[in-house]
Amino acid sequence: MSEAQQSWEEHYGQRDRVWSGRVNVRLAELVEPMTPGRALDLGCGEGADAMWLAEHGWHVTAVDISQTALDRAAADAMARNLADRIDLQRHDLNESFPGGVFKLVSAQFLHSTVPLDRARLLRRAADAVAPGGTLVVVDHGAAPPWASKLDHHHHHHEFPTADEVVLSLNLDNSQWDRARVAAVERDAVGPTGQQAVLTDNVMVLQRR
Repeated sequence: MSEAQQSWEEHYGQRDRVWSGRVNVRLAELVEPMTPGRALDLGCGEGADAMWLAEHGWHVTAVDISQTALDRAAADAMARNLADRIDLQRHDLNESFPGGVFKLVSAQFLHSTVPLDRARLLRRAADAVAPGGTLVVVDHGAAPPWASKLDHHHHHHEFPTADEVVLSLNLDNSQWDRARVAAVERDAVGPTGQQAVLTDNVMVLQRR
C-alpha cells in the first residue's frame, strides 16, 4: 500500500462516515441545467456527488484512492438502486487514471495532505473531456476558520486562485472556452456548528 493510500485509509477509518452525504452545492448548481451523459467524478470519496449525478440521469465513473470510501459508496449505491449507473474504480491518481472520454469531468475540492501533482492530474482530467464537454473544478479559495484545529496542513496551505489553476493547465485557448472562472462565497457551518463565509474557486471550462 502506498503512502498516499495508507494516509487516506487512515482518514476514512477515523469514523463510520466522514462527509455529509450531500452533493457539493457548486456541482449541483453548475450541472443541473446540463443534459446528462457520461461523467467522471475524481476523488469521489464516499460518493455523494456520484449518487446525485446518477439520480439526475448521468452514467458515472467515480474514482478514489481509498477502498474504504469506495466500499461505502458501493453500499449506498446499492441501497439507492443506483449501482447500474455508477462504476466505482480505485485509482491513485498520481499513478493511474480511468480510461475513456466524458461529457462531464468533475474535480470537487481535490486537495490532498500527501503529495499530489494537481496540475498534471487536472491536465489529464481535461484530456478526458469529450468534444463539447465540460471540466468542472471547484477548489477551496482559503482554509475554513475551523481548519486550524482540525487540519494543520490546510490551515497553513496557500491556495492558488482560480486563474492560477487554469493557467497551470496550459490549455490550448483555441480549443477551450472559460465559461466561468471566479471566486464565489457561500455560507457554511463547521463541524461543531460554527458559521462562516467560505470562498470557493469555481472553474468551468468547455471543450469546443
